[in-house]
Amino acid sequence: MVDEATSIYQIFVRNFTPEGTFNAAARRLAGVRAMGFDWVYLTPVQPIGQEGRKGSLGSPYAISDYRTINLDLGTMEDFEAFINDAHGLGLKVMLDVVYNHTSPDSVLARERPEWFLHDSKGALARKCADWSDVVDLDYGSSPELWIELIDTLAQWRKAGIDGFRCDVASLVPADFWRQARQRINLRDPGTKADTYPILWLAESMHPHFLKAIRDLGYGAWSESELHTAAFDLTYDYDGWEKLEPVWKGERPASYYLEYLFVQETTCPKGARKIRCLENHDQERAASRFPERASLKAWTLLSQFIPGVTFAYMGQEYAIAHKPDLFGQDPVDWSSGDREFHDFFCTVLKGTKQAKQTAPFFAWRNLGRNCLLLERFSVAPRISGPAAELAHSEFARPETAGRLAFEDESLVACALVNLDGSDAEIDLPERLEGFDVLSQSNVCLKGHVVVPREPLLITRA
Repeated sequence: MVDEATSIYQIFVRNFTPEGTFNAAARRLAGVRAMGFDWVYLTPVQPIGQEGRKGSLGSPYAISDYRTINLDLGTMEDFEAFINDAHGLGLKVMLDVVYNHTSPDSVLARERPEWFLHDSKGALARKCADWSDVVDLDYGSSPELWIELIDTLAQWRKAGIDGFRCDVASLVPADFWRQARQRINLRDPGTKADTYPILWLAESMHPHFLKAIRDLGYGAWSESELHTAAFDLTYDYDGWEKLEPVWKGERPASYYLEYLFVQETTCPKGARKIRCLENHDQERAASRFPERASLKAWTLLSQFIPGVTFAYMGQEYAIAHKPDLFGQDPVDWSSGDREFHDFFCTVLKGTKQAKQTAPFFAWRNLGRNCLLLERFSVAPRISGPAAELAHSEFARPETAGRLAFEDESLVACALVNLDGSDAEIDLPERLEGFDVLSQSNVCLKGHVVVPREPLLITRA
C-alpha cells in the first residue's frame, strides 16, 4: 500500500535545465528534496525515432530503442550517476515506460514487425490517428513480445530504478501488467512479500476516451482493473472529466468532490490516485488560474484531498509557460514567483503532515465556491445514508455555535475560496486554530467575508 503522504515531482530532462542533460538535472535534485518531495519521475530517457518525428527533436514518447539512453541527455553512466545522486538525497526515481507504441523506425519495428498492429494494406498501424509519430504493439501477436518487454523492465530495475510510470497503461492488457509486476517485484507466493518493492503508476485515461477505444474494437482497461492487476497508483483522469467543467465555471466544485467517494469505493482498498493540476500533457496551473489567490486555493485543495501529490517541474514557481514536448524549450526559472514557491512548499509540508496523522477526509460546502476540507484521525461513525458518508454537509443544526476543533479526531482543516474573490457566508460553527500558511492564529464565526487567500488550520 502506498503512503498517502507520498509526493512525486516530474522532470522532463531535456527541458529541466538549459543544458538538458542528466548531469545538469542532478544539480537541481537537492532543491527538489528540500521542497519535501519523495520521488522524481523522469519522462522517457531513451532514443527518439526519426520517422514521423514531430517538431525539431521529437516526442520522448516515440521511443526507438527501449534498452538504450538518448545520448542527447548523456550516457548510461550519467543516468546511473543521476540515480545514485537522487538516492543519496533520499529521493526515489521513477522511469516512464511506453509500452503501447514505439516509433515507426524502432528496433522492434524493424526486427519484429509481426509484433505490431497492421492496417488492411499490411502497413504498421496505430489505434489513435493523431499519434502519427508512433505505431502500436499488438499484445495478441506473440508471447515473445511479453517476454521481451518484461525483460526490458528488469534491465532498468537493475540500473537502480525504483518505480515505473506506465504511459497510457489503459491501452495495454491488464494481464500483461500483472505478469510484469510478478516478475519485476519477484513476489514470494508464500510470504506475499516483494524482493524488489517497485512502485507502479498507471497513466489511465479519460472515461470517454476509454469507451471510444473500446467502441473501435480494441482493449482498454479501467482504473479498477489496473489496480486489481498490478498498480499502486493511477492518474485522476476519470476525475478530470468532473474537474474540467468545474474549471470552466459550468459546475460547482462539489461536482468533483462528490466523485472522490466513487473513486474510493470502486477501486480496491488501499488504491491511490495521484492528484495533479498539471503535467507535460496539460495546461499549466498558473495559466489555468491566472489569479494568484485562486491558484493558491486549488493548489491547497489538490494536495489536501485523498491521494498522492504530483507536481510538474516549474509548477512550484507558478510558471505559466508549458515546455514544448517536441523541441528544446527549457524552463525559465528566472520567471518564477518566489513567494508562490514558499507558499507551495509550506502547503506540501502541511498537507503531508495532515495525511500522515489523519487519513480520513471529509468536506463541507460553504456556498459561493468556498469549501471547508477536513482531516480526521479516526473514521466517522456510520450513522446515516451512504450519500452522507461521502462528505459532510455544512448545514447541520446540532453543530451550531461549536468550535471546529471540538471533535478531538479533527487534526487539520483547509478553508479554500476557489474563486479568490470576496464571498460572504454564514458559519454555523466557529473556526478557530493556527493557520500554518500565515503563521498566525485565526478565529472566524458568524457572518464572515471568506479570506481570498486559503487557510490551512491546525489546533491552536
